[in-house]
Amino acid sequence: MALIRLDKLLSQNGERTRSESARLIRSGCVTVGGAAVRDPSAKVDADANPVAINGRAVTDEPFQYIVLHKPAGVLTAARDRSARTVMDLVPEALRRRDVLPVGRLDKDTTGLLMLTNDGELAHRLLSPRRHVPKEYLAVVDGPLTQADADAFALGLRLSDFTALPAGLTVLESTESQSRALVTLSEGKFHQVKRMFEARGREVLTLHRQRFGPLRLDMPLGAWRSLTAAEVRLLREAAQLAQD
Repeated sequence: MALIRLDKLLSQNGERTRSESARLIRSGCVTVGGAAVRDPSAKVDADANPVAINGRAVTDEPFQYIVLHKPAGVLTAARDRSARTVMDLVPEALRRRDVLPVGRLDKDTTGLLMLTNDGELAHRLLSPRRHVPKEYLAVVDGPLTQADADAFALGLRLSDFTALPAGLTVLESTESQSRALVTLSEGKFHQVKRMFEARGREVLTLHRQRFGPLRLDMPLGAWRSLTAAEVRLLREAAQLAQD
């Protein structure tokens, strides 16, 4: 590993800012090779001399893997001049590492969104060839029937493409409104909404609660880093060989 400033090393994984890292270092909480270092500008090689905070090892992983609970009204975009984006929900340290959304959720759609700077994994997770499932909870106007589920299962012809077969499980159906789970392996622009429109139904609310092996487990607007086990499961789902 090349030499890197100690405060930069501590801030790169997004758990803390550069200034927070500097304060930790000055407080004497940080050790390099077992010895306390109080200079934030000190250059270190973490491979040769392990870095720890209060005894907990700090690593400089090349890739970052984040999951967040997207609120409605927030754009899935790297930046926008006038609107709030999902990147405003994560620390600046992660934005500096080019962590970007994997796919997109519509502005009014809530739920699980993954962000990473691992481009190969992101590409594979989004590829319909990999069949990585995405599960949505949809509320639509009007009733849903077995005929709708059968149509989803066959694949719906839309104006510009034919959607791949998808799962539709009706949870509740009334004359005025229905709730259903939708599971699909592709994610084209407004796809879930357009599939329901093809069946004469308008989506009132849409919430993604699962992406591959990941399930939503945090409050609205919150984010967290994925565990090593979750990253392994994602790589398996994307059919990426483990190193």
